[in-house]
Amino acid sequence: MSSKTRLIVMASISILSACLTSCSGGGSEDVSVSNGDTSYPVDKSFDLRDLSINNRTVYITSQCYTKTQDGVGSTHNPCFTCHIPPTTPNFLNDSDLQTTLSFPEQALTNPFSNLFEDRTSRISAISDAEILDYVATDNYKSEDGEIMLAQLLASELPDNWDIDGDKHWDGYIPDCQFNFDDEGFDRKPNKNYTGWRAFGYYPFPGTFWPTNGSTDDVMIRLDAPFQQDINGDFELEVYKLNLSIVESLVKQRDITISPVEEAQYLVDLNDNGIFDTASVIVHKPENNGSDMSYVGRAGLLQQAGELPIASGLYPLGTEFLHSVRYLQPMDDSSITLANRMKELRYARKETWYTYGELWQVADREAAERTLDDDAVRAVVGDLERGMRDQGWRYQGFIEDRNGHLRPQSQEESFFCMGCHFGTGATTDTVFSFTRKFDHDSFHQGWYHWSQSGLRGIPEPIRSDGQFEYSHYLAQNGAGDEFRNNEEIISRFFNPNGSLVTAEIDALHDDISRLLLPSRTRALKLNKAYRSIVEDQDFPLGRDANITPVDNVYKSVIRNQPTGILMPIEGPGLIQIP
Repeated sequence: MSSKTRLIVMASISILSACLTSCSGGGSEDVSVSNGDTSYPVDKSFDLRDLSINNRTVYITSQCYTKTQDGVGSTHNPCFTCHIPPTTPNFLNDSDLQTTLSFPEQALTNPFSNLFEDRTSRISAISDAEILDYVATDNYKSEDGEIMLAQLLASELPDNWDIDGDKHWDGYIPDCQFNFDDEGFDRKPNKNYTGWRAFGYYPFPGTFWPTNGSTDDVMIRLDAPFQQDINGDFELEVYKLNLSIVESLVKQRDITISPVEEAQYLVDLNDNGIFDTASVIVHKPENNGSDMSYVGRAGLLQQAGELPIASGLYPLGTEFLHSVRYLQPMDDSSITLANRMKELRYARKETWYTYGELWQVADREAAERTLDDDAVRAVVGDLERGMRDQGWRYQGFIEDRNGHLRPQSQEESFFCMGCHFGTGATTDTVFSFTRKFDHDSFHQGWYHWSQSGLRGIPEPIRSDGQFEYSHYLAQNGAGDEFRNNEEIISRFFNPNGSLVTAEIDALHDDISRLLLPSRTRALKLNKAYRSIVEDQDFPLGRDANITPVDNVYKSVIRNQPTGILMPIEGPGLIQIP
């Protein structure tokens, strides 16, 4: 069965399940759903029960339509950040997409029409004071500290959110308090641990730099056995050690840790043949990492054959939480995370895929594309229970037209699947954790951006010795895929397109010089995205472009050459000592 056929089948199944309840659209008015003494407004005009997908290639990002050749014949390559030869056990080598626009027929016309909207007048109509007040307003927690979306999802669901008519939300209910201690652990009001732990990381090049529209953060949580000692009781030191073991596994290299007495856990962490004091977790590539061991109850389950382990793969039950936020200009001219969330994204690993099974997935998809140029990715799951692939469940929440968080629609959720399940750049579908700062960083790399920002962080270095962000600027000739960030171009590039040496030298010592926008730009980007929220047309593009984007194709031809003659290798990121 081709990917296209599977998509039709799965979409039909989803629509059939939706017909268990009425799919008629609601009115334009808001309604309030009460939970105890609190009422939460719900946008009744947006009916999530409609599981149809109008743009069946929405997983192909807007950035993939970038014109990589400019009017004077220069070639720009922002594509190499995602489309690269993979690291095992990612077997999807999509580096050919650097050289050819291999789109199915349905994607030949650019569906992201928001890119071509001129938002100048709409931005002018919003005052600076208005947008500053808007982004500073918390849409995650109420004034009394309750997680508003969690309260709503735990109550009787609004009809227009309830796809199966059971009045019950079957997916993830937000539970992170965003109250982090000095080790990055999230704490409940009673000081107990939620299990979430924030970490600092190098932002992925291009779109994910704050200067291009959004701030964000990422938290990780391992399943309960990784947080418990051998008796099944919560033990913080066990949890911290297991998190470091996972870090070593997914980075596939040795990890420095605070000194640990191995005899306490009966695990030879430093692989020297004895139980002594370990200050490093040694990555063992032999047998695909299966000779490594977790500690505590997770270690017991591993020994019993109930908990698989492998290099480059997260353990079962691993969760990630990712908030995407507006930009908050500060009085000292810095830019930080705003209180207001644009999106809240969630992932959980629910099924174990072996190396062989992952290879079969990649091989099957490659074969299907060879047999059918118009094959498109299948969508499995639904917005309430999450979209599923390669053992992971992905789910998201996004602003409604009044700024309150709501579940993403089926099509909005499908948007996320291309990056996480369709590129060579991920590690077990995830981008962020392999980019986590090392032990010698602030708080050993375990902290939230609200505790320390991007200022003063040195530039990351690729495995080939090149500075990663400087290399991106040189290859792309700009600071974003669309090449419309004029602040970066004017600061880092000479009129002839060469890099400004003094700025690059300063970047080596402080990435914030590149990654953070000016206050003026931050305000315009906030206003531009606010207009998308008002329109609720996220499937047409979520990029906060201020003016129409010029360096993007409105349509392409099949297998159109990009002008990039030789694919560039991925970063193979290493940390700065």
